[in-house]
Amino acid sequence: EMIRLALLSAILASASAFAPMSGLPSLARSAKPAMSVKMQGSDMSASVPFLKRPVNLDGSLAGDVGFDPLGFSDVFDLRVLREAELKHGRICMLAATGAIVQDLYTFPFMSKWYSGEKMWGLHEASIKSGALWQVLFFIGLLEIPF
Repeated sequence: EMIRLALLSAILASASAFAPMSGLPSLARSAKPAMSVKMQGSDMSASVPFLKRPVNLDGSLAGDVGFDPLGFSDVFDLRVLREAELKHGRICMLAATGAIVQDLYTFPFMSKWYSGEKMWGLHEASIKSGALWQVLFFIGLLEIPF
């Protein structure tokens, strides 16, 4: 009985982390940090405090904390950078899925070229056969804006 009570209280405590705040909302809005550290003023980046905040990163986009140490936001349009980040993230998710699938499953038609290698062995076999050039080609096609 005690284990059930402990388990129930742990479940309720973890679920309360995702519940909306209730009680004293006016106090929650007025709460301010006790101390904030700023190096030379508001022109410094919040994410890298010893670098100047990029001009185009003013905090208007979601997740914008002024992180652009290489200055890409000064050269490219922010919409293009945001779209490229989404595209690259999706390609990485597909690559991770492909890495997992090739370790777990071998397609029947692949037995002509590969003899059941796992991920690293398949990578080496793909390099020897030249198959990675077509992967590079198709990923390059994805980079062309349509």
